[in-house]
Amino acid sequence: MMERKQTSIRYRSSKDKLVFVLVCALSALSMLPLFFILWEVISRGYKNFNLQLFSEVTPSSMDAMLSRINGESIPGGILNGITGTLLIVGVAILLTIPLGLLIGIYLSENPQKKFAWLVSYLTDLLQGMPSIVIGIIAYAWVVKPLGGYSALAGSVALTIMMLPMVVRSTEETLKMLPRSYKEAGLALGSSYRNVVFKILLPSGFGGIFTGILLAVSRVMGETAPLMLTALGATVVNWDLMEPTSAIPLLIWDFYNDPNLVDLIWSTSLLLLIVIFLLNWLAKIVARKWKI
Repeated sequence: MMERKQTSIRYRSSKDKLVFVLVCALSALSMLPLFFILWEVISRGYKNFNLQLFSEVTPSSMDAMLSRINGESIPGGILNGITGTLLIVGVAILLTIPLGLLIGIYLSENPQKKFAWLVSYLTDLLQGMPSIVIGIIAYAWVVKPLGGYSALAGSVALTIMMLPMVVRSTEETLKMLPRSYKEAGLALGSSYRNVVFKILLPSGFGGIFTGILLAVSRVMGETAPLMLTALGATVVNWDLMEPTSAIPLLIWDFYNDPNLVDLIWSTSLLLLIVIFLLNWLAKIVARKWKI
């Protein structure tokens, strides 16, 4: 009996080690393409990664062609894309946060209501919707009524994409909080609104803020909805009602222009660094303010 038990233990231990080795090997294998992509972007992108990239607007195709003929580096940078991204994403954040928080609070506090079920279902549906479809919706809702492409239309498209993640992070974070938090606040005479906004939301700050950062990092590299809404611009623009460029749009423009193709790598490297920093910050916040 004892010998059979020891044999079973050895068999399970060897099987556990085998599965562990297989998981590690397959994980490393799946990460190889990612490392190859990172190496390609970094090795090609650092050549034009300089101060000029951040301080000048996109050069014309003719200027870039003359520089290539003379063996010089491409003049100009992507300042118009950087400012456009800050404008479009910044307005999208301002639109998304209050709306996402309110919807998330409603879903967490009224899980049994039919309207809450409908909102939750639509949130899941919206989260799985392709970005190009969201761009078409924003085009019909904003571009057509306003009579032209604009940064505002791009912000609306990104808001639609960010909203489901902010709603879900708010809802799930508030559900994880102990019920005693709300009961204690109400027992001390605080109003329901004060309990929600002064006790529950601050207590769930880590999870909610992490969801917001992940939502921002998700839309930072979106191109399709901005092609149908913001369109792009060759100059720095801070007017919400005018066409505006963005970093993903510039990558697409550079891809279609053989004279500017070298700028693809430095622009992609910048976008990669920004998304990496956002995800890194999200992990720090989640670790420090975990529930």
